[in-house]
Amino acid sequence: MMTKEEKFYRALADIFVGVPVEGESGYIKLMKIKSRYYQNGVFPRLQKDIEEALKPFPEFKDELFDKLYTFFSRYFSESGSIYFNYTPIHQNIYEKVYTDDRDVILFWKTHMLYYVKTDRLFRNLETEIDGFKFSFDVSTIEHKKANEKRDIIYDFKGKKDDGTLICSVHYTEKGRKTRAEDILKTLSKQGVKINEDILERAFRVFEKQSQVDYFINKNAGEFLKEQFNIWLYQYVFSGESQWTENRIKQLQTLKDIAYKIIDFISQFEDELVRIWNKPKFVLNSNYVITLDRIADKNIELLAKVISHPGFNDQITEWKQLGIVNDDFTPSAILSPSPIILNPSPAILNPAPVILSGSEESSTLNPKYSHLPIDTKHFKDLELKIIGLFDDLDNALDGWLIKSENYQALNTILPKFKEKVQTIYIDPPFNKEQDADYFYSVKYKNSSWITLLENRLPLAKDILKDTGSIFVRCDYNGNMYVRMLMNEIFGEENFRNEMILKRSGIPQSFMYLRFNPSTDTLFLYAKSGSSHIIPITTPRDRSKLTWIPMHIHKENRYRNEIAINGEKFVAPKSRHFPSQELVDKLLKENRIKIAEKEYVDVYGNKQTKIPYYLPKEFDIVDSDWTNVPSYSQTQGFPTENSEILLKRVIESTSNKGDLVMDYFLGSGTTTAVAHKLGRKWLGVEMGEHFSTVVLPRMKKVLAGEKSGISKEVKQQGGGFFKYYELEQYEDTLRKVKYEDSDLFENPYEDPYHQYVFMRDLKMLEAMEIDYESNKVKVDLSKFYPDPSLLLRTSIDIPETLSNLLGRRIKRITADEVEFENGEKINIKDLDYKLIKPLIWW
Repeated sequence: MMTKEEKFYRALADIFVGVPVEGESGYIKLMKIKSRYYQNGVFPRLQKDIEEALKPFPEFKDELFDKLYTFFSRYFSESGSIYFNYTPIHQNIYEKVYTDDRDVILFWKTHMLYYVKTDRLFRNLETEIDGFKFSFDVSTIEHKKANEKRDIIYDFKGKKDDGTLICSVHYTEKGRKTRAEDILKTLSKQGVKINEDILERAFRVFEKQSQVDYFINKNAGEFLKEQFNIWLYQYVFSGESQWTENRIKQLQTLKDIAYKIIDFISQFEDELVRIWNKPKFVLNSNYVITLDRIADKNIELLAKVISHPGFNDQITEWKQLGIVNDDFTPSAILSPSPIILNPSPAILNPAPVILSGSEESSTLNPKYSHLPIDTKHFKDLELKIIGLFDDLDNALDGWLIKSENYQALNTILPKFKEKVQTIYIDPPFNKEQDADYFYSVKYKNSSWITLLENRLPLAKDILKDTGSIFVRCDYNGNMYVRMLMNEIFGEENFRNEMILKRSGIPQSFMYLRFNPSTDTLFLYAKSGSSHIIPITTPRDRSKLTWIPMHIHKENRYRNEIAINGEKFVAPKSRHFPSQELVDKLLKENRIKIAEKEYVDVYGNKQTKIPYYLPKEFDIVDSDWTNVPSYSQTQGFPTENSEILLKRVIESTSNKGDLVMDYFLGSGTTTAVAHKLGRKWLGVEMGEHFSTVVLPRMKKVLAGEKSGISKEVKQQGGGFFKYYELEQYEDTLRKVKYEDSDLFENPYEDPYHQYVFMRDLKMLEAMEIDYESNKVKVDLSKFYPDPSLLLRTSIDIPETLSNLLGRRIKRITADEVEFENGEKINIKDLDYKLIKPLIWW
């Protein structure tokens, strides 16, 4: 049986070392460093300090270790996250939530955390199924960067001497799946007779490993010390009634040792916080622009695009998107002429590109004016294309960002702070299953609230003072959303909750409850300055009923009116509306004269009375069940309908305003915003960014006619940028930590030394030129361009734009110019500018 000392040190090792997790990831790398520091530094030093502290009262030893174990075991989860695994019942927990001037009813145990992702703790596993031994190797698994949905796939690796079948485990990339038939063929060739059922059962056994939530504590040191003080307070006032000087010293020793442990634990948690909040690099950026936008500026450049070797790939993409037919040829884009450019032999169906006399006199065929080109096919022409615009960012219609949304909001905040007029989000929550979704949706209450809470304050900062935010949720989350939004945006800024018809999602009969038929859409303003634009819904004029003029709602207590020179007198005890309104209705052909006998206000008998046709629209209220809220055009289970987003956007923004969705899903918000003449900003992290969202926006630019396109007379045309952001896990993988000894400075308190001071972080991007006394910066060392194109995969201008909070005016090969006139040489960067990106 373990002693209390052994039990404590084992628990402490679990805190520092954590549950053994295999694989290749930055998080695991940092945990291994944490483990090494514990084994080589913390453990021996702590043992020595505890032995020294116990010399005056050795009888306190067992109790000290027991109390340390009792306290620390309460706050560490299986994933290493530090929060309330067990919540002590004490009012002090709530002191920071409830105050005299604010009545807050929302409290949850992970409120002090950053939500990172939900993932499984994969470990090497050996199992036996029907006499066959399996060994699963996860040593090279690349863990998920964020909370995107990714399946596990298996490859057969070989056999051990005892016949154990070794399978390596990976996360899938680009839709790749396990090829069970290939594994079975390989095994058969090696004399192993096994069927697919046994193989699948072995895979299921492996996949039953625990799923955990990964969090980072925003301030682990403060949190743990506060909790320790609460715990100690409870003990002191619920235990002994008399306290001797010796007993008080024992408890002070307990507190001193606990604080030393907390100080060291918090160093690693604080390092994770710094990396989590580090501004992220912009990667793999491209522009999408329709041909008319180029032709309007420079027809010669358009001709070069058409003659470019990459145009072949562009045509292939258009055909895949259904934008052009199989018989499309590039010669149809520009008007014909005797002058022929030299077409690339690589162009599909290489008919000569014919111009009208000269490039300058060529004209763009209107039929193809809205074909969208993606500059990924024309990287050597990209700077020339974007160089056509004197004010680049203001010329863009929108931005698509592939990223986990906290990293995106935090990174772009300086650039877009107080720039967005309308935000719409539909965050996933508590779905019964996520097999049909493009991302993980099995959030539960506390994880989901934390996910939203981390991101909503950033979204609030991005909103203009006149801005509004819509949050959609279902019956699982609506009670949490209302309280959380009250907390962040203020109860006084609550505007309404709209009821949506939950249509378009397959329903099954549920015996324990009624099937949900509605969702809730909460609307909050950023401030009292926000504006709501009254919107209307049309009504069928043929079905409207003529109404007697004297009961018009806008009655101005007028007894007489004139219609086409004829005088009419109101019935007894009734009144007509104003003459101005009557004249207006008459011009709109909304008045008719009917035969009817009545006595007027003067007691005279009349035989004719005017009727009017009511308005052909209704003012929209909070009942939004008259429009479909879901649709199925993109193969996305919970795709918001375009008609719903039209109402959202038109009710809170004007043309030219910026609209944002950072749970973009299938891209409905950005598609509708573009069709309505708004600027837009969309964030999505899943692989469907490339397979669903980006293709959808290209088709919108091409003028596709689905959704609200016909209603708003959408013609197409546009210009937007899309890019990826470096992710938290990417940074962890890139960081270089020294394999150095701990507590190197004998003159400094070892528990407060910054463990990572000697580490490189990402400083290998810098090289000191001692001869010229200058620091050279080469950011391409982090993310070298795998395609060997002319530019590195880091987009330095956009990275600097986000970092400095300045919009881009112009980009050249050597520099970027911002809206304030500042110019930065991107080939000779000042290290002070990019320091936040590589050192924290």
